Amino acid sequence: MLILDDLLIRPFVSLLDILHTMALDQTYDTSAIRDELKENQLLYEIGERPEAEYRRRKQELEQKLSMAEEIREQMRDRIQVKR
Repeated sequence: MLILDDLLIRPFVSLLDILHTMALDQTYDTSAIRDELKENQLLYEIGERPEAEYRRRKQELEQKLSMAEEIREQMRDRIQVKR
């Protein structure tokens, strides 16, 4: 029975774990958030974004970046524990 579980269930669980990790990696992509911060700055500098909107968006993106960095750190720790 245990061999059957290992053959049928483990690969499925491993696949789900990989898909979950990939989804989190994409959702909390710190480089994409940094790019958004740069874009926000550029739009403000060329006058296409008012200062109030720039500041609001900057604060929103900085919070998102902080959360993404924290979650990515937790993901790294989780991967290290599994090994």
